Amino acid sequence: MKKSLLTAISFAVVCAAGLAAGKAPLTIATVNNSDMVIMQKYSSEFTAKTGIPLNFVVLPENELRQKVTEDVGLGAGKYDIVTIGTYDTPIWAANKWVSSLEPMFKGMKPEEAKAYDRDDILGPIRSALSYNGGQYAIPFYGESSMIFYRKDLFAAAGLKMPTNPTWDQIYGFAKKLNNPAKGQYGIALRGLPGWGQNMAVFGSMINTFGARWFDMNWNPQFKSAEMKNVWEFYKKIITEAGEPGATTAGYTECLALTSSGKAAMWYDATVSAGTLQGADSKVKGKIGYALAPTVKKANAGWLWAWALGIESASKNKDEAFQFLTWATSKDYINLIGTKVGWAQVPPGTRVSTYNNPKYKAAADFAPLTLSSIKNANYNTPTVDPVPYKGVQYVAIPEFQGLGEEVAQELAAYLTGQKSVDAALDACQADALRMAKEGGYLK
Repeated sequence: MKKSLLTAISFAVVCAAGLAAGKAPLTIATVNNSDMVIMQKYSSEFTAKTGIPLNFVVLPENELRQKVTEDVGLGAGKYDIVTIGTYDTPIWAANKWVSSLEPMFKGMKPEEAKAYDRDDILGPIRSALSYNGGQYAIPFYGESSMIFYRKDLFAAAGLKMPTNPTWDQIYGFAKKLNNPAKGQYGIALRGLPGWGQNMAVFGSMINTFGARWFDMNWNPQFKSAEMKNVWEFYKKIITEAGEPGATTAGYTECLALTSSGKAAMWYDATVSAGTLQGADSKVKGKIGYALAPTVKKANAGWLWAWALGIESASKNKDEAFQFLTWATSKDYINLIGTKVGWAQVPPGTRVSTYNNPKYKAAADFAPLTLSSIKNANYNTPTVDPVPYKGVQYVAIPEFQGLGEEVAQELAAYLTGQKSVDAALDACQADALRMAKEGGYLK
């Protein structure tokens, strides 16, 4: 009998035992990223320890956002635990869609609190997941963004990647290494529409190119020369040296391209480094790392965390808190380091992870990841001043809708359905309507 089948049977038996003991199952909505898949695989250890059965709902990122937002908005309580990000957390907290974790932390026994060591969580990530000084979600992993590149391909072509490259340099490298006839693309970049898909990458580029979504008076800035510049550059690099069918490539697809050896470079989340060094990666040991590329703005990397929160409508909050603190604990990191490999432990969450000799030895990307997270310009993301926070997004409730609209316009431009001017005109109109309807533009 195959190991995966045995694991599934064991997990089912443990869940059945929990149900027999009268414990209600927890329903966890999460994204289908590799770190979350690992969490699901090893969650049977939590059930064995606590007797609490688990039901995972694993969805692609865009679908997860839609379904979870609908559920919390209606107060349906379909999910006990939801996977949310730094953008969602303060907004959902203000709407009382997720519960404050402060009373639960205060209710921990002293020995439990000491073992969990909440102060060990990295400050920038913890702060971004708070509202009015209270914690509403706990980071499962934190990230910034970086360039991944094939050291072997660079060496063979006589190229050298600087630690802090510019986008012009990245374009030049991508052109030289692009060889579609051999199934090798110069760079992989997200083109799949979505405010958390193509706009995550493109949003950080907007900042470093000197563009911005709004000026200090909330006037939309899609008609600026800097904004047109970044749109044209993005299409140029993808069209001339990127993967084909870019508008169908999101995070998961770009990760697959890179880990299978089909991309010479990839600009995306720092969390991907562990997966690229995993046992299933065809490029294990061949990947180098560089900071997020710049143009005018330094420290161009984004700041994000996938975190776990508890729906306010959940009827199983105490059990949900047990899972949250288990999945984000030092013990969990040690479990994954021991069972899967230290390069694959959830990054960007705990100071102790970066001080751990085992992690340091396995994760050559760790120093650059930590530096990127600490230096991300969350509060001052742009060259010119803006009235909002957030690197790859605008931290206001209305951005989810506006971000989706801009994402679709970018995809239409990439596929040639619209000219750059027509797409930017549409974005300007969408942003103006949002600014007026939201009460930002007086």
